[in-house]
Parts: sequence; C-alpha cells; structure tokens
Amino acid sequence: MYPKLDESVLNCRSAAALLLLGCTPFALADGVVVDKVYDPYVQPLETEIEWRAVGMRDDEDDSLDSLQLHRLGLGRSLSDRWFGEVYLIGERNEDESFRLQGVELEAKWQLTEQGEYAADWGLLFELEKERDRDEWEAATTLLVAREWGRWVGTANLAAIYEWGDDIDNELESQLRMQTRYRLSEAFEPAVELYAGQDTLGIGPVARGLQRLSGARQFYWELGLILGVTDESPDQTLRLLVEYEFY
Repeated sequence: MYPKLDESVLNCRSAAALLLLGCTPFALADGVVVDKVYDPYVQPLETEIEWRAVGMRDDEDDSLDSLQLHRLGLGRSLSDRWFGEVYLIGERNEDESFRLQGVELEAKWQLTEQGEYAADWGLLFELEKERDRDEWEAATTLLVAREWGRWVGTANLAAIYEWGDDIDNELESQLRMQTRYRLSEAFEPAVELYAGQDTLGIGPVARGLQRLSGARQFYWELGLILGVTDESPDQTLRLLVEYEFY
C-alpha cells in the first residue's frame, strides 16, 4: 500500500504528460464519479478489509442532496502482480432509507515493476451488478503513477460499458487524478480532480498509514471535492479506511 520512495528528481516531461492527459477531451461517464484514485501497485500476500463512503450535497438537485454510497470490500493478493476484491454496495438517499444496491468484483493487474520505467503502469477490471434490476456495468481502467522527489502524480482513465434490459447500452469514460506530497507515512496532503458526465470537481485530500504490530496496518483517506460546474454536486465528501494484514 505504501510503495518505496524514490528520492531521485524526475524530469519535467513526466509531470507535463499527466497534465496533458487531464486536459485531453473525451466523452464523460454518468453516475457518481468521486470515489477513489487507484495506484498501480500490488503487495504480495496482502489481505484487506475496506470501507468506502461518499456523501454529496447539492442545493439544486434533490436526487443528489444527502445521497450516500457505501462500499464494503474484502480483498486479497492472488500473486505478486494480481489483486482481487469483492464489494457489497449500499445506498442511502434523500428519504434516509438504506438499501443494498449491488455487488462488484474487482481485479488489479500490476503491469510493471515500480521504478522499471519512467512511470509505473497497471490495469483495473471491474464488474458490477444491480441487485433489483437487470443492469450491469463493466469497466477497464488504465492506472499510471509517477514520482518526482517527494511528489507523486497518479491518473486513472477508465472505459465503462453499461448494459441491461432496464437501461440503454452505453460506452463511456471517466478521469480521476491525484497529486500528493509525501510528508510522512502518517500524513500526506493531496489534491484530486474528477471528471465525468455532470461532474467536474477538484479539492483537497489527506491520507495516512499507521503501522501496527504483527505485519498489520491501518490506512485512511479523507477528501472534500468541490463542484466546478453548475451540473456538478456542490460538495462531495469521501472517506476510505482499510485494515491490511499479511
């Protein structure tokens, strides 16, 4: 979860490449975009229990105001390059009712060794099924990370396909980006950017890692993403906690 720090200062073309990726025009995905920026790394022998929560506020859209999404996952590394996880997805809407929305299977493939090339690469595969409706979603996401000194830039670019009897078949895409400063394991400040249909947001994030005895550790992230456009949710608060052991 906390990859080895490379102290060498990398050339400016790498940072520019990530910036250009963020500025590239593309069709944007609908649905909730703010969630998690994935790194491309797999830690051998790791098992994790993960909870993610996203809550939104929007004064002009009642369907988004007070909407909450929760993911509870159990994951394990399958090898030194593959990591698999299964999630239960819950939703709490404006009438304060909570329901199990669906299930999701996820697999991450680390393509390159850390530091082998100018950037580190991976792929993420996701398959989600709605519980009460014939609605499916499959996604393939390109993961890229680059370090320069104590700064780390990460980008996720996803192609998403939705199908089923209850929805129109659609092919979409989505972008998530993070730039963070490695102040210490216990606390790292960051800025994240999210782009998707009806969502363009940016905001501060904090994350940290607390090592425990017996090859165990606790990891957390907390962020507040502010909408840039009128169509974006005004505020999105995201929280992630993981308990990891080996």
